Amino acid sequence: MAPKYAPSLRSRLAPFLLSLQIGFVVVCYFYVEIESNVNGIKFSNLYPVFQDVNVMVFLGFGFLSTFLVRYGFSGSGFNLLIAVIGTQWALLLNGFESWYYRGKIRIDLNSLVVAEMCTASVLISIGAVQGKTNPVHLILMVLLEVFGFVLNEWLLQTLLPVRQLNFIMVLHIFGAFFGLVLTWILYRKESFQGFEKEKLDRKTELFSMLGTVFLWMFWPSFNSILTEERLSAVCSTYLALAVSAVASVAISALFSPKGKVNPAHFQSCILAGGVAVGVSMPAIRYPWEAMTTALAAAAVSTVGFQYLKCHDTCSVLSTHGLPGLLGWLIQLLLQIQQCDDHTMAIRFAVFHIYALLITLATSLTMGFLTGVLLKWDIWRPPQDKKCFDDQAFWKFEHLAVRK
Repeated sequence: MAPKYAPSLRSRLAPFLLSLQIGFVVVCYFYVEIESNVNGIKFSNLYPVFQDVNVMVFLGFGFLSTFLVRYGFSGSGFNLLIAVIGTQWALLLNGFESWYYRGKIRIDLNSLVVAEMCTASVLISIGAVQGKTNPVHLILMVLLEVFGFVLNEWLLQTLLPVRQLNFIMVLHIFGAFFGLVLTWILYRKESFQGFEKEKLDRKTELFSMLGTVFLWMFWPSFNSILTEERLSAVCSTYLALAVSAVASVAISALFSPKGKVNPAHFQSCILAGGVAVGVSMPAIRYPWEAMTTALAAAAVSTVGFQYLKCHDTCSVLSTHGLPGLLGWLIQLLLQIQQCDDHTMAIRFAVFHIYALLITLATSLTMGFLTGVLLKWDIWRPPQDKKCFDDQAFWKFEHLAVRK
């Protein structure tokens, strides 16, 4: 007979979190300082973008994770916890080179934005295993995935002449496939039969839709952060998001015998155009290219959601994985078309393919190793009946049993 209560994490969660945070504070005391020589105009230009990324990471992903009836507090609360841990960890890892050569890690708004974007990749991955893990699992996951993400970026910059904008490609593809490998390793028998408490209702889906709207509104800022041609990136992303919203509704209605729109299709696939265009942005020159890319991304995402079945709680594969791969392919084709020199075109194609293979290899390897680590019973995983249940991790006074 299964235990009535979820295993207590008191002896694991509190010491782990306190030790980790104290470790961050000690490292910052000795090695981190704020960059003082910052141009006022540069600060004024970057701060609104920093705010936009904050809205996406904390409000967008936070509300997006509230669609499960009994997992709303955990979805949004753990999103906040993981985001702040991941951002601190990414700041330190991204500053390692500065520490090695200068003895100090210097941080500014730009480094905060890059750190939050690293964390966004983790939030994508968590969507694949949401509800089937506990907070200790998630903390281990963010530490290992951010390390893998930074390692992958270093490999790309060391082995290949990769432009910084491909950071967007790494973010979506790395995060999606890391999460998919993890959910495969953490497979449970209930995954395809359906967990007892994995349920939706109209109220929770409405809150989740609010998160989708936040992401949709601020996605142009997200795609334009690391590019010099910000106006072009913002316009292309907005048009792509508009097209994917229209296309996802149309394609979803086609799949329904009664012509009704599936809210899950709409919510998952409305962002597909932003993902695909963000990945292929270096090669997009005209609005019609961005709109065509978004149309194809929405179709691929909706079809993938309908027919590719895996227990991926937040549809990470159809929202980030497939559109990310499509964006990679479109960038490859457009760049080859724009090259007048055949030698340069072949060289670019080779480097572009290698960049994808390195990213996939690093993502899959780190996801596998993380999954093997999280399988250990020492972390006290929740039982099947306690998956997707806030009460396993949160105290609700109105539900307390009075003796």
